[in-house]
Amino acid sequence: MTVREVEVALGERSYAVRIGPGLRHTLPEIVARLGARRVAVVSARPPEWTPDPGVESLVIPARDGERDKTLAWVEELCRRFADFGLARGDAVVACGGGTTTDAAGLAAALYHRGLPVVHLPTSLLAQVDASVGGKTAVNLPQGKNLVGAYWQPAAVLCDTDYLRTLPDREVTNGYGEIARCHFIGAGDLRGLPLAEQIAASVALKASIVAADERDAGRRHVLNYGHTLGHALERATGFRLRHGEGVAIGTVFAGRLAGELGRIGASRVAEHREVVAGYGLPTRLPAGVAAGELVDLMRLDKKRRTGGGLTFVLDGPRGVEPVPDVPEHAVSAVLAAMPREGG
Repeated sequence: MTVREVEVALGERSYAVRIGPGLRHTLPEIVARLGARRVAVVSARPPEWTPDPGVESLVIPARDGERDKTLAWVEELCRRFADFGLARGDAVVACGGGTTTDAAGLAAALYHRGLPVVHLPTSLLAQVDASVGGKTAVNLPQGKNLVGAYWQPAAVLCDTDYLRTLPDREVTNGYGEIARCHFIGAGDLRGLPLAEQIAASVALKASIVAADERDAGRRHVLNYGHTLGHALERATGFRLRHGEGVAIGTVFAGRLAGELGRIGASRVAEHREVVAGYGLPTRLPAGVAAGELVDLMRLDKKRRTGGGLTFVLDGPRGVEPVPDVPEHAVSAVLAAMPREGG
């Protein structure tokens, strides 16, 4: 069995991301290394796909989806931890997609002011991005991921066997994060075996997180395509999935950079070509007004207090945050983008 390993180098908080088949079966080794006597396993997968941690455990069925990624769910998790008698020195395991690793990770960060958490991401999106880097968060009615904490996992096990259980759309959804990696430093990953694409994406993120753990600067590039992507998720009531939104947001970012004179026409076209090459959507969904999207983008976490819209855009110095982008330019690019059914 071929296992790839990427280290997230954060000093005493460093950890390995392991990528390959069958890795869920190594969970007892990780738990033993942590010295945990009890483990709460928050799992969005059926029993046969939920690994035994090798110690006394409580399995909590996860609510795997953006609609349930709430503070109420985190409170319920912490109450279940307490009822089970989870103590300091014990551990939490998150087995599921990105919404599971986000919510369970935040619960682990808060309970007893922080328990070790091991992520077993089971979707392509979570393996490529969500489970790595220590960002945990839940949503508010006002926006995505507005309440959270930085809490690095003790280990991440990307068992590629899980990917065989996913519906086609969920696999394609994960490619949204891989496609945006093309523009932020990973190079062209098209045509590589899936495990290599995952490892390359994780290695890029690991290097960025190691240089800027808490979003002081460089880590902002990981939000490429996300400002519009998050707005599209909200505007469609999460009918559009995260990776699909990021894919459309990546195409939009290229067009906006072109509108602002930061990149040329060929680079703008490359954005659409790469995204489409992964089988991802490139058009805005029908029935979503440009004004609504602009309003939602004003809630983005990168926005400066009292300032205008901020986007991560390509340009002569590479990808970087661009503050105070004129709203009329944003609206013009949205109006010019093709729509589903158009």
